[in-house]
Amino acid sequence: MSGTGMREALAAGSLRELDLYFAERLTANLQQGRELVAIAAALVSHAVGEGDVCVDLAKHAEQRLFVTEGFSGVAAPPLADWLQQLADSPLVGGPGQSQALILDEQRLYLGRYWRFEADLADRLRQLATVPLEAVDRVLLRGGLQRLFPDCDDEIDWQRVAAAMALLRRLLVISGGPGTGKTHTVAAILALLIEQAQAQGQRPLRIALAAPTGKAAARLTESIRKLRAGLNLSEAVREAIPAEALTLHRLIGVRPGRAQPRYTAENPLHLDLLVVDEASMIDLPLMNRVVAALPGQARLILLGDKDQLASVEAGSVFADLCGRGGELLLSEAMREALAQVGVGQLPGAGSTEPMADSIALLRKSYRFDRQSGIGELAGAINGGDTARLRAVLASASAELRWRELAESERNRPLAEFALQAFAPVMQAAGPEAALDALDRVRILCALRQGAAGVEQVNRQVAQALQVAGLIRREEEHYAGRPIMISRNDYHLGLFNGDVGLLWPDAAAGGVLRAWFRLPDNSLRRVLPARLPPHETAFALTVHKSQGSEFARVLLLLPDSDSLVLSRELLYTGVTRASGTVELWGRWEILAAAVGRRLSRASGLSERLRLPG
Repeated sequence: MSGTGMREALAAGSLRELDLYFAERLTANLQQGRELVAIAAALVSHAVGEGDVCVDLAKHAEQRLFVTEGFSGVAAPPLADWLQQLADSPLVGGPGQSQALILDEQRLYLGRYWRFEADLADRLRQLATVPLEAVDRVLLRGGLQRLFPDCDDEIDWQRVAAAMALLRRLLVISGGPGTGKTHTVAAILALLIEQAQAQGQRPLRIALAAPTGKAAARLTESIRKLRAGLNLSEAVREAIPAEALTLHRLIGVRPGRAQPRYTAENPLHLDLLVVDEASMIDLPLMNRVVAALPGQARLILLGDKDQLASVEAGSVFADLCGRGGELLLSEAMREALAQVGVGQLPGAGSTEPMADSIALLRKSYRFDRQSGIGELAGAINGGDTARLRAVLASASAELRWRELAESERNRPLAEFALQAFAPVMQAAGPEAALDALDRVRILCALRQGAAGVEQVNRQVAQALQVAGLIRREEEHYAGRPIMISRNDYHLGLFNGDVGLLWPDAAAGGVLRAWFRLPDNSLRRVLPARLPPHETAFALTVHKSQGSEFARVLLLLPDSDSLVLSRELLYTGVTRASGTVELWGRWEILAAAVGRRLSRASGLSERLRLPG
């Protein structure tokens, strides 16, 4: 029976207690078709836990499900039988219905995730299909020329993206590290403000946001620097906002409340929302943010479609961009871009709703194509193991590859820890210590195991203690970097925020946890008040998203894992702005480069539907 098989899957570790509980509770009173519905319910619950939004039943029909070492799995039925049993079940609804499970053609969803996906797709299509905006094209042409001066004969993709942003309500800008996403959006803000001022409109209400405090702080710092350096009138410069918020703060997420302050019924008071690091945003949060936009607002999403997707369910940003690198525009947009001086762009005209709302930045200004990190990122992203081997073998000041098994790393890791983290421990105060910490990080693919975050953090702390740089008599000690692992809305600390324990000189040396706020000021919290947190000399690659470090050490485990992927490696190495070290075994690295992650979702398909 399926119940017995699923309990065996639970015992084998290939099914969570939550999945089994959900399936059994849901089908407890079902008289007909209970086994097939229970299997489907457990499967979709497990899939959401793994990051998928839904289950494509066609890929699982007649397969063994929940297979793991020592357990042969549970048999899935033929597709036609499965679909019929689900369609006949009172527990399974169709699109738009309210059951706990929703069957949409061959995709099975948890009901709330179907609604998240369908609502988000509807709202984004509406934004994307608003007719081309009426702008002063002479003014726009001049602004583009001033902010993006002609260079060579290459297409300036930043200029293309900026022009598209003024002509559309929705723009998704994807680009790798150093491709100028923030520079582009700063120019977009200036161009929009120039248009509003020239037409005598009221000041634009603009909000800048990012998923985490760290990402918001980086966006704030970048916009402030760019605002000061752009060729603008003082009136325009002063109108560009100087501070970014976290998304939770933006929409007013409140402790103990199911709904945030700002919703479709009580929308945000703004004309433009810019969201950075959008690849980190899961489906439920993205749906909440977009739902809170007022009808006339513009939305600009910045991210990198090739990075890891969000920790929670969905790969929204990648679904918005698609996997290809080709620019597809409508003929109307192509003509409008030519009129504002962008020039003739390649590619045939498109009629898809999102065609004029996706811009891809291709040129990196941080890494040229011959730089070590740039070459490494390109080889990984292209899945080219031959090129990857050549890059690793070439001498580069930016890149170091060490073929070290886990058993060979103890001494090298201790040496790295002392060199990397001594400046943190020897800093004069919390601000200088945080600055030093922000320059270096160890990244791990996994949480558990000899190359996992937990063990590596223990090894680093031990090395620093032996060297006399820290004293670890208690859990909380001066110099301990921490990462928040659960949101605390009362304190305003969120999952992924990084801080540092350091004595408070103004309070007689009492130990505090210090966090850098988006405006670059410091906040201090008593350690006893902190929400759940963990040591953060080393982070998982997932948790490092939205961060940038001058120096990165990326550790790979000895054994292959489905977690190891092209996206994980690419995300890890591109956290480095200066140098990156990569330790591991070649066969594990090559296997990861050959593995591309894909999350089950219907969002990309829904976005192609007519508006």
